[in-house]
Amino acid sequence: MCGRFFLSRSSAEVARAFDLAEEPTLAPHYNIAPSQRVPVIRAQPDGGTRRVLDSMQWGFVPRFAKSRREGTRPINARAETVATTPLFRAAFARRRGVVPADGFYEWQHRGKSARPFAVRLRDGSLLAMAALWERFEDAEGALDSCAIVTTEANAAIAPIHDRMPVLLAPDAVATWLDPTLGDVDPLRALLRPCPAEWIESYPVDRRVNDVHCDDARLLEPERDLFSSGSDA
Repeated sequence: MCGRFFLSRSSAEVARAFDLAEEPTLAPHYNIAPSQRVPVIRAQPDGGTRRVLDSMQWGFVPRFAKSRREGTRPINARAETVATTPLFRAAFARRRGVVPADGFYEWQHRGKSARPFAVRLRDGSLLAMAALWERFEDAEGALDSCAIVTTEANAAIAPIHDRMPVLLAPDAVATWLDPTLGDVDPLRALLRPCPAEWIESYPVDRRVNDVHCDDARLLEPERDLFSSGSDA
């Protein structure tokens, strides 16, 4: 799954990496959590191919929800069923996005211990996490929300967790964001684990468990206690 991530690159770097129509305003965050506002890249709302970055609630609210606050607001969408489940089917067909990130966190469970790991791309480039977004409207106005698409873990992530976000290759981003693409088969083909050699991971500060902690020291490597056989 993907339940936390971090993004501290400059707005200019994000704009260049994803060929955005305008440079966004982004503040560095090292512990982005569900229910918070997150950056989502999508095609221009008028149906064009230019890309824009919007801030959306992380926690998907479908159009048919009775309330923006009631019910389940999933943060992830399973790649295996995203094209067919009523919750995500319409968004998969027409409202796809990309969440940019420096990396994400995952927790490895051993006995009663849960050890947080930071996961990045080995080449240092930005992650393009496949996402779906939706617009819910009520008397309070419009609410744009999103969910990150997950798939089975690759060999690099499997020792930590059995799921991971779908990480799009640079040449796949255009296909994923294309609002004119009516054939779902090319989209389904993208929903697979990225190659294991793309990934590196290392244990980090347990303070990441606290969503109120948001500083660069969270990413400093810590000794992997599991390597000594301890469950402390």
